[in-house]
Amino acid sequence: QVQLQESGGGSVQAGGSLRLSCAHSGTTQSLRCVAWFRQTSANEREGIGLIYIRDGSTMYLNRKKGRFTISQDETKTTVFLENDSLNPEDTSMYYCAASAALCTMNPTTYDYWGHGTQVTVDA
Repeated sequence: QVQLQESGGGSVQAGGSLRLSCAHSGTTQSLRCVAWFRQTSANEREGIGLIYIRDGSTMYLNRKKGRFTISQDETKTTVFLENDSLNPEDTSMYYCAASAALCTMNPTTYDYWGHGTQVTVDA
């Protein structure tokens, strides 16, 4: 079993920054990638980007490229999502998800999910 735990959410002012963490534990040796998603107003999970655990390479949804940065720590057990210029439209519940197989921006690809962390950006 794989467990994912997000942290780092909260309230920030527009123009501020965030750094979310996703700690993964359990039988993680088989994991290929960890992705970040956020909930949309239509209650769908919108992909932001992902990181391949083995080599740290990243992939982003085109319109998110340049606004978000995904990285991992040296132990490869925690993945980060950073943004240094938030706007109110970034207000959402943010989730991390992990896959041992396919790595895409489609949320149905992922078998393991965290419970999410809320980010609120005040104008």
